[in-house]
Amino acid sequence: MTTLPALMVAPNGARRQKSDHPAIPLTLEEILACAADCHAAGADGLHLHIRDGSGGHIIDTIAYGEAVAALREAVPELAVQITTEAVGKYDPPEQKRVALGSGANMVSASVAEICRDGEKDAEDFYATCDEAGIAVQHILYDLGDAEQLARVLPWAMLGSPDLQLLFVLGRYAVNQDSKPEDLDPFMDWMADSGLTPDWMVCAFGRGETDCLVHAHRLGGKIRVGFENSLWHANGSLAASNADRVRAVRAALHN
Repeated sequence: MTTLPALMVAPNGARRQKSDHPAIPLTLEEILACAADCHAAGADGLHLHIRDGSGGHIIDTIAYGEAVAALREAVPELAVQITTEAVGKYDPPEQKRVALGSGANMVSASVAEICRDGEKDAEDFYATCDEAGIAVQHILYDLGDAEQLARVLPWAMLGSPDLQLLFVLGRYAVNQDSKPEDLDPFMDWMADSGLTPDWMVCAFGRGETDCLVHAHRLGGKIRVGFENSLWHANGSLAASNADRVRAVRAALHN
């Protein structure tokens, strides 16, 4: 199974627009250019969201297939993971269809969203992905999500070191700002459950850098980019996603 990259960039997400930052990449051409810049800055993976002609979030099998193929050609060294995020627009059948049909070998999926049609259906979906060699990174926003994942996955998958997790810090905080101690409940859960997964952290707001450095020191992988934060550790606005990648890499080695 494909392992998570050490430093993944999430350059746009589903919501932010040019009005939030002029360097948010929305078109495929902009995403390709951003991907090349971020790889040169030190990223080894990209979390892919694509937009429609109006800049709106879409998950579409054909569009994702085209984008993944274009990224593989333009930046072949960069691992590509697609999102299945619903954003209030998509239901589990559509999310599952894109995950299985886009040609991507890495996808991210919120366990809470995938389970909306029932935990048994979700279990079947995860098993199908596993059989197809598609690595699912399970998005966990809180311990409730973690406990739901533990109910849904058989131990052979939950206890495997191939299990991929994303711990989201600061998503439900005031002003969506994260702090390093937000990771503590997830670390305790893994230890108490005897889990040794392939885990990663993303963090919202101005606390992003501190949270990512903290996660790295604890052995986790990290995701940085304009989907979650536009700011450097000193509170200044980053010039670009590549600027954030360089800043975080520097912080990891201080």
